[in-house]
Amino acid sequence: MADSEPAAGAIDALLPQTQCRRCGYDACRPYAEALVRGEAGINRCPPGGEITIAALACALGRPVVPLDPACGAAGPRETARIVESECIGCTVCIRACPVDAIIGARKWMHAVLESECTGCGLCVEPCPVDCIVMVPARAGPATPETWLAERAPLARRRFERRCARESALDSAPHRRERAARIDATESLRTRTLEQRRADIAAAVARARARKARVAERVR
Repeated sequence: MADSEPAAGAIDALLPQTQCRRCGYDACRPYAEALVRGEAGINRCPPGGEITIAALACALGRPVVPLDPACGAAGPRETARIVESECIGCTVCIRACPVDAIIGARKWMHAVLESECTGCGLCVEPCPVDCIVMVPARAGPATPETWLAERAPLARRRFERRCARESALDSAPHRRERAARIDATESLRTRTLEQRRADIAAAVARARARKARVAERVR
């Protein structure tokens, strides 16, 4: 595996880093690793199109082949856009974006940073109110060549930072911390419930005592 790492890194550098999964892999890097192992075709990257196919063919010593239509068609670069009037601020799209190109807070309208959006479209399907649309990109490089040279390395770094953050949050100390918070919340809820029951029992006891005193006076 160690011998394949540099090769996989070099192949990954030829990919557009949209992290769109249209190639059938979870991200560009796993696709690059599959290419190095000879387990994937060089024609499975619609965002890279003919330029990426040619670069992969040269790097891997394979013949140039047409883009696999099963992966989708190549086309002008797109970006996601959120319809403001329909956004409910659920944050689902923020969690879906692989490069942290969507900003917003819960119950507040979100927005897409067009200059950082890779056009992967992964935020569209999970949106519960269908308020995200893909439109022609207005910001950023106009050609695939410029994107690969200027924006792909930045998109890779944003993706790697997100992966590192999620990995840290899933580490054992954080899991223990989350479990402790859940336990504390549950303990507080239980104590609150017990206190409410105690308050009710005390109120019932006071009411019975008053009734007993009244009955005693009547006799």
